[in-house]
Amino acid sequence: MRRSISCTTRSKRRGERNNIDYRFITKQRFDEMVKQNAFLEWACVLDNFYGTLGEDVTAILQKGNDALLCIDVQGAEEVSKKNPEAVSIFILPPDLTELKRRLIERGEPLKEVDKRLALAKQELQKAGNYDYIVINDRLHKALEMIKSIIYAQRCKTEKKRRGI
Repeated sequence: MRRSISCTTRSKRRGERNNIDYRFITKQRFDEMVKQNAFLEWACVLDNFYGTLGEDVTAILQKGNDALLCIDVQGAEEVSKKNPEAVSIFILPPDLTELKRRLIERGEPLKEVDKRLALAKQELQKAGNYDYIVINDRLHKALEMIKSIIYAQRCKTEKKRRGI
């Protein structure tokens, strides 16, 4: 499995590295890439743009790997429309109080924390559209659940993968 590195127009957070955590690009460059139809999915989230390059996902799949996309609800909906066989996992915190604590801990300004919490409340309403839901209360446990989902998906028969 390989993670696709998303593009974003937002500023780097403390500790993030270009081309590892995200590809940090300008709004102008992002717009050019949208016009070139370079993105498998893209969305505007809290005044910043995020997108997954189609060529990155294709390259991962052509090497025989599964592609892991860390994307928001808008992006997941777009991917599901284009690739109905894609498996979606909604990862959520144990509760909004814990989410707030995590956002503050990673250095988000309080004004952004409130925006992100409001967005999270909206996104939680779409969790039922996903194939799986994992509550990230303890990282090790959440990772084990995600691994189990991946292994189960790999064991499905071809007929089941195609939805027949």
